[in-house]
Amino acid sequence: MKAGIHPESYRLVVFKDMSNDHTFITKSCANTKDTIELDGVTYPLIKVEISNASHPFFTGKMKLVDSTGRVDKFKKRYEKTYTQKTNM
Repeated sequence: MKAGIHPESYRLVVFKDMSNDHTFITKSCANTKDTIELDGVTYPLIKVEISNASHPFFTGKMKLVDSTGRVDKFKKRYEKTYTQKTNM
């Protein structure tokens, strides 16, 4: 590894899965303005949309994860092409 290219500001951070409120603490250097208090200690908070507690690979349950409307955007974008092909 090259010296001096890796961050040295690692600290304990709470990651929170927003789909099921699962939280876990790990070290990270990611920037965040949010904080959370766990066990009387205030930690920086990083919100994630999916984690091992909600990912289908780890849970064995299939579910559609579409928090930003990507499926709707896709359908809207290709709706015109789809209707033209089905009307032929």
